[in-house]
Amino acid sequence: MEIISFLDTRSYCDVDYEPDSLDKVLQKQNAIRRPARKKFGAQVKAVERAGASTYEFIRTFASSVYTLRWFFAVVAAVALGSVLFFRIYLLFESRPQQAVFVSEGDLPGLSIIDNAMKQMFVKDELSEIDDDGTISDVAVSNVFTRAVEYSEYIVKSGDNITDISRKFGLANISTLISVNNIENVRKLWVGQKLKIPSMDGVAYKVVKGDTLASVSAKYGISVEDILDVNDMVSDILQPDMVIFIPGGKLDATSLKKSLGELWIKPLAVSYRITSEFGYRADPFTGVRSYHTGIDLAVSAGTSIRASMGGKVSTAGWSNTYGNYVIISHDNGYQTLYAHMQKYTVKKGETVNQGQTIGYVGSTGYSTGPHLHFSVYKNSQLVSPTTILKF
Repeated sequence: MEIISFLDTRSYCDVDYEPDSLDKVLQKQNAIRRPARKKFGAQVKAVERAGASTYEFIRTFASSVYTLRWFFAVVAAVALGSVLFFRIYLLFESRPQQAVFVSEGDLPGLSIIDNAMKQMFVKDELSEIDDDGTISDVAVSNVFTRAVEYSEYIVKSGDNITDISRKFGLANISTLISVNNIENVRKLWVGQKLKIPSMDGVAYKVVKGDTLASVSAKYGISVEDILDVNDMVSDILQPDMVIFIPGGKLDATSLKKSLGELWIKPLAVSYRITSEFGYRADPFTGVRSYHTGIDLAVSAGTSIRASMGGKVSTAGWSNTYGNYVIISHDNGYQTLYAHMQKYTVKKGETVNQGQTIGYVGSTGYSTGPHLHFSVYKNSQLVSPTTILKF
């Protein structure tokens, strides 16, 4: 209940003043409240009209969608069909291929990469050399009962380190490389004089602190054999003294250096290995497949360099590898660099080790920017980790 005051201060100062009656007071209050009620009523009606309009819009839209249901069904079917077609295309037309080398008669059926590898491979003079330098068809002798003897040989046209070693019954090319201090076996020249020992082994230059026992332990050759082969009467070694270690071999680094097989990584920056060499789940289909190289993820546009100097056999495009480059090296190796953003060399061009040959991209069958790096030895696929530590 609302309490209304009839007190009016004017009644105290004006004797003729007559206060308003209760009816007049109520009329005045209603007059004040009427506009507010009208405004509120208008707002309520506006909200009701808006609700009706929204409902009508939703009903009309739903009716339109229902009317066009066949149109949307066709659009959805086309979209689904496109996705399925793309998946089938990736699976059957652009899936990674394992390089397989076949006979000349089967060349038309080879993939682009296989064909390029087949065309570029020429049997190397070192193709019959094992990783430790041993010639596969020469018997190794471990009997050292007489002193080493030396003869001289003059290099002729067509000679190579393997044939010369074989000619003198030497089973390891380390022998001629070490005794003659050959820096690169491919740079023998006609008329060059070579010192030929009568047995396999390496020349060793004594350094300060060496003892016969320490040298014996280093090469795994008995002290007696070293003494006999060098016809030594004393076991005392002097600095800079050169002795012959029978049956000894060059260490892996020295041998690779002489063979021109010291590799560098194709990326000079930090990278992340996203896929190793060998079997894996296909990144698109999930199907188990054979990965022919190693994937190095790095930012797009990163420079790619030649791991070894050689001649560009192919620079082109394939659905699998995108932009790719194949380099043929002098030592029976071939390297493949794939998914390039672009390449900067051309077929037949000679490149130096470390030279930029292109830039990292994501072309071909790829899920993101990375370099796919494959290695072949005498036309056979090998793991890149056999030549480099990644």
